[in-house]
Amino acid sequence: MLEINLCGMRLKNPLILASGILGTGNDILRRVAECNIGAVTTKSMGLVSRPGYSGPSIVATDCGYLNAMGLPNPGVKVFAAELARWDKHPAAVPLIASIYGSTPAEAAEVAAIIAPVAAAIEINLSCPHASGYGLAVGSDPQSVEKIVYAVRQAVQIPILAKLSPAVADITIIGKAAESGGADALVAINTLPAMAIDITLRRPLLGNITGGLSGPAIRPIAIRAVYELYKAVNIPIVGSGGIVTGEDAIEFILAGATAVQIGTGIAYKGLTIFTEIEERMRRYLQQERISLAELVGLAHRMSL
Repeated sequence: MLEINLCGMRLKNPLILASGILGTGNDILRRVAECNIGAVTTKSMGLVSRPGYSGPSIVATDCGYLNAMGLPNPGVKVFAAELARWDKHPAAVPLIASIYGSTPAEAAEVAAIIAPVAAAIEINLSCPHASGYGLAVGSDPQSVEKIVYAVRQAVQIPILAKLSPAVADITIIGKAAESGGADALVAINTLPAMAIDITLRRPLLGNITGGLSGPAIRPIAIRAVYELYKAVNIPIVGSGGIVTGEDAIEFILAGATAVQIGTGIAYKGLTIFTEIEERMRRYLQQERISLAELVGLAHRMSL
């Protein structure tokens, strides 16, 4: 009932672990894979290791979480070696490798190194707080198209482009990624934001600004998915503030084929995947509709 085909990947349900959340190593990814999930996404990796920013790097707010990690990772070669036996695990699900690069050549090199152990590549074009990476290159449609095209030439597996809403028109960026050869889009990443401690009278994050995730950004993400669905001809993976089954269904109605869950884990733990999957299953049964029929249905109902 909930099985989907996403860019040739067979997922038992449309729920995917979002990048940056528990995707830091083989053991934790395997633990997540044992939950009721369709696929997992690694933390973003680059050509060389990065230590990340000094703390505080994660701060809870009354409407979500702020983070400024700084893309910490051991480098793609270390990641590739650690994940080499991923598909030998009994609970293995499709592994999506999140990568970043400041230039097309750099992104392509990273993708080529990790591709042999991944089912798909997710290009991080949207991190709002890493100088020279993410949103720094993902806000320009020409840069997006060139980076996606370079990765497309370097690998044979599916490519997902993760977009930011912090642009004038996300559909222009989405079309650029599609033109470059992306097989799907992921919308959205966190939003640039900050918080100040009124007692200390200083920013709470060590990096001063970071990215806001959680329920506060869900309406923005829904709008992004809805607009992209009308603008592109490739699948969309919705992401941003999903905590309940109703949240996931809303994304599907807006046009998402699958959804990514990240900050929701902080609220409900790893049981969130089973909870959302069961709610979606009940909804489809009650409404006597298939998951495929549900994708983008809000567009047809508004005609």
